[in-house]
Amino acid sequence: MLPKDFSPTIMQIEIFEKTSTNYDVNLLPRDGLAYYYQGIFEGAASEYLFQALLNSLNWQADQLFMFGKKVITQRKVAWVADSGASYTYSGVKKQPQIWTPEILAIKKRVEDLTNCKFNSCLLNLYHNGNEGMGWHSDDEPELDKESPIASISFGAIRKFAFRHKLDKTSASLFLDNGSVLVMHPPTQEFWKHSLLKTKIPVGPRINLTFRVMSSRYESQ
Repeated sequence: MLPKDFSPTIMQIEIFEKTSTNYDVNLLPRDGLAYYYQGIFEGAASEYLFQALLNSLNWQADQLFMFGKKVITQRKVAWVADSGASYTYSGVKKQPQIWTPEILAIKKRVEDLTNCKFNSCLLNLYHNGNEGMGWHSDDEPELDKESPIASISFGAIRKFAFRHKLDKTSASLFLDNGSVLVMHPPTQEFWKHSLLKTKIPVGPRINLTFRVMSSRYESQ
């Protein structure tokens, strides 16, 4: 429940005036760069953004092809991007929804943090701890290999893990409400990552991953 005196103006002030907890510590021992920032979005702003994302997007069950069979997930997704920036992963091509004011506000804050201009965002809605994301790398050919991927979390705290592709070295952390995880090149080349399922009762979580689509794949 938002406070009675809450307004989008308050949200904007909170978004752009909060400072993060940033220790500039690389989470990965080698072959990649991953940095975690707490407190980028806090308080009423974080709650407002969660509810706005939940209610303003066309959420759809994700469709994956595994071992030649189509699998429909309980997890919901939304693909938001510049016009013409379609995205294909796990054998399914997604056409973009338009940018909403709330996603644009989040995008601006993350661009200031990373010094990178993003043109697309994949959102995932996890309803509870039974839903997660298996081991994968964000290394589809549409993505610009020289740009970072910024992951923003709203809602329940969940455990996120990295695993090296060659020797299976691992690292993990808990992603807090309103936090940002930035994965710089060459992380996707050498590491997989996963949002782990949990038997502990947890509420819903929305994750946004801002990306840069290569210009040669736009308008296709």
